[in-house]
Amino acid sequence: MSECILNLLPVTEEEQFEFINITPSSTHIFSTRSTVTPEQLSSATIILGAPQPKHIHIAPNLRWFHTMWAGVDEYFSDGQFPKNISLSNSTGTNAQSVAEHMLTTLLSLCRKFPQAKDNQKNHLWKDVGNMKTPSNSTVLIIGAGNVGQKFGAFCQSMGAHTIGLRRSAGEPLHGLHELHTIAELDKFLPSADVVALCLPHAPETVNLIDSRRFSLMKQDAILINAGRGSVLDQDALIDCLQRGQLWGAGIDVTDPEPLPASHRLWDTPNLLLTPHIAGGMRLEITRKNCIKLAQDNLQRYITGQPLINRVQ
Repeated sequence: MSECILNLLPVTEEEQFEFINITPSSTHIFSTRSTVTPEQLSSATIILGAPQPKHIHIAPNLRWFHTMWAGVDEYFSDGQFPKNISLSNSTGTNAQSVAEHMLTTLLSLCRKFPQAKDNQKNHLWKDVGNMKTPSNSTVLIIGAGNVGQKFGAFCQSMGAHTIGLRRSAGEPLHGLHELHTIAELDKFLPSADVVALCLPHAPETVNLIDSRRFSLMKQDAILINAGRGSVLDQDALIDCLQRGQLWGAGIDVTDPEPLPASHRLWDTPNLLLTPHIAGGMRLEITRKNCIKLAQDNLQRYITGQPLINRVQ
């Protein structure tokens, strides 16, 4: 059966020809999330990119959807994603970007940049006091996937000992000195100087770090969340920071998003807050990784091979 491939990826003209050359007998339509038409959607058997969730339901011939993002939450939010459609994502393509953002956040907190920025705003030439370094620290990475491993490698290069947690244990992975199960979280929290969250949203991850687990952490630990906002009990985090329990925290994700202007997080001390900008297509390497993965998966799909990052 001939395929009609609706490509919504941010491709160059050269990359368009590369997609066409993978399957020259198919019909290729190049559009964008904002300009795609109902007619294009209705004819598509394959969609590559990030269409609006409602677009999936007006693509009656769709058989495979490959999203340009790692997260697929928005497509399952109404519980109506069609069971007969294969789904794959782009997990791992933005690992460099997110891990670099996490490292920047960690170093900024270690060097008390948030406090220095506050002083700058208030025109205060004031020493911010003692600082921290990742060297000789223990970094606990909860979610030892592509991002977690990349961040772990950065921390290792600075002399940190890295421990990764995931669903199943095994031999240490790249960037991790140790690998254990997430069921052992309470065991490792008390010894961690840095706790880094790289977890997706799932029923079992909601409020994983709550007031009880904050109580297990070191009084001067640093917390970083670059996964999903739902993983963290934000009220518990605010309470900890307000009473000076943690050295500081850096979060790139919140629940909800965007964060309401009246939310307590905005005015929480020792908190570095960024508006979900760690990943996305902000680096050219991320875009190129995303295009390469989509091309590899298209080749696999048309030749009947297993898809990379298959979700459904």
